[in-house]
Amino acid sequence: MIERISPPGAPTPRGPYSPAVRAGDYIFVAGQIPIDAVTGQVVTGDIQVETRQVLTNIKNILEGCGSSMAAVVRCGVYLIDANDFKPMNEVYAEFFGEAKPARTTIIVAALPLKDAKIEIDAIAYVGA
Repeated sequence: MIERISPPGAPTPRGPYSPAVRAGDYIFVAGQIPIDAVTGQVVTGDIQVETRQVLTNIKNILEGCGSSMAAVVRCGVYLIDANDFKPMNEVYAEFFGEAKPARTTIIVAALPLKDAKIEIDAIAYVGA
């Protein structure tokens, strides 16, 4: 079973994709950039401000799908600047605590929105 989900609290997609897709026992959350779901505006600031917005979006999407951050098994983090790794990691740890998912962090040349410093996607397990 595949279900495409646009839960409340998810930013409106800026392209032809779903914010989340449930496939069997997994929820795949599309890459999130720092967009305020209420205003639709990009949240800019230092990497910690942007990371907090991105992870809040992921949290809201998962909760809208009946899941949580504790169910996340993998994240992909895409950063524009390698120097942002440590401060990003501090905020990331606040959101996951002891429920540490597997993760890949990649330094990229650009993101879909030129002002964004970070994008994160996630996969959550929601099986028994």
